[in-house]
Amino acid sequence: MSEAASARSRLTADRAAGIAPLEPMLRAWLPAQRWFAGKGRAISRLTTVSAADLLPPGSTPGLLHVLLDVDGDCYQLLLGIRPSLPPALAPTLIGHAEEGPYAGRVVYEALGDPRLAAMLLERLRSPGALGPLRFDRDPATPIPAGLTPRPLSGEQTNSSLIYGDSFILKVFRRVGPGVNPDLELPRALAAAGCARVPAPVAWYEAEPPGGEPLTLGVLQPYLRGSDDGWQLALRRLGAGEDFTAEAHALGRATAEVHSALAAALPTVALGPEQTARLAAGMTARLAATAREVAALRPYEAGLRGAFDALAASRGTGVAAQRIHGDLHLGQTLRTLDGSWSLIDFEGEPARPLADRRRPEPAVRDIAGILRSFDYAARSHRPFAPAWADDCRAAFCEGYARTTGRDPREDPVLLRAYETDKAVYEARYESRHRPDWLHVPMAAIRRLSEPARPAHRVPPTPPAPGALSPHPLPHPLPHPKPPRRPLA
Repeated sequence: MSEAASARSRLTADRAAGIAPLEPMLRAWLPAQRWFAGKGRAISRLTTVSAADLLPPGSTPGLLHVLLDVDGDCYQLLLGIRPSLPPALAPTLIGHAEEGPYAGRVVYEALGDPRLAAMLLERLRSPGALGPLRFDRDPATPIPAGLTPRPLSGEQTNSSLIYGDSFILKVFRRVGPGVNPDLELPRALAAAGCARVPAPVAWYEAEPPGGEPLTLGVLQPYLRGSDDGWQLALRRLGAGEDFTAEAHALGRATAEVHSALAAALPTVALGPEQTARLAAGMTARLAATAREVAALRPYEAGLRGAFDALAASRGTGVAAQRIHGDLHLGQTLRTLDGSWSLIDFEGEPARPLADRRRPEPAVRDIAGILRSFDYAARSHRPFAPAWADDCRAAFCEGYARTTGRDPREDPVLLRAYETDKAVYEARYESRHRPDWLHVPMAAIRRLSEPARPAHRVPPTPPAPGALSPHPLPHPLPHPKPPRRPLA
């Protein structure tokens, strides 16, 4: 270990010891947070991985960065320390320290304090190491000082701050070793010249001695005035307006991102054995969900047919590449100029980071968007099946317009991924929003029926000047996530 690393390790150990008296209040506070994955379970083990002052010790307020091991999961906390809490910050209270170096002081959620949130941006403006943390940035993009922060509400798995309508900082709560895809993929796309994804401006990581860095936060441009794709679709649907032009454009944008990722990062072809394992994983998820969700059990055998067909259909490889991994309308923005951007490349936070960084068939992303159109249509009264069907078709046609290949040309793969997604949705809704369970159940009833003969989709040549067709053996998209409410 280098002298600098040894010094950082000693500093971390000293600060971690000071956090120990705060652990009882953190045990009580953590399960109530929307981003905490262990809801409903008592915390059995909570230990401090690292701790670092982001302001000089003794500052008022103080800003303390902490990584906690909570029953094997690592969480990032930013703690404010004050002698007393102003009334405006009362909702951020974590507890009162009774012993240790913070005895007699109030401990609170620092991201809710504009002064401390502003100090976090200042750290990002000045690259370098601070204890176990390292701050870095793109030197080509200026970050003005003095931008006013405000929290972005409505999130579940992470926390975000908007600075002066210019930048948005995503602070990852549950973190793991390795580069987070929400930093890795947008940087790769920016280097490839793809403008469909906001490029990272600054980021920070933890550097544990002898281990892989942990991505902790990413600062990107804030697309002020943009329409959230989910909310825009609901408004159009509620007004009885057509959405096919937007769906077509979103299909083209998604195809551009897939093509750029395939060109910038390694791709693979999944052979018959790997495809069979892919289908086996889907079957296992179905079985686990059927044990938990009684409403799904009558359809289990029919749903399994989609996965059996996938396992049996592949004499040649399935193309796999890096993808978004959690794509739905809530992960898209239509900007002021009418173009579409894709955001939040973290993937499904519940999956291990190594899984989220693994190449997958691009059709997983596509299935996520197609399911999202169905979610929107079924949130409307009365149900608008024709609206969803038209949007699904327009999206696929837009995708094909860029790549030259329509996702519907491989109905077995697309059906398997849509089915896998609907099963995931049924489990999620059963656990968290039982009133929404009818939405995925409608898809499950449809998908459990025997597959109809595939409608032949005429080949679509790429638009003049568009990206070349997908460079993989099978330029397929890939299904996955849902709509905004699951975001």
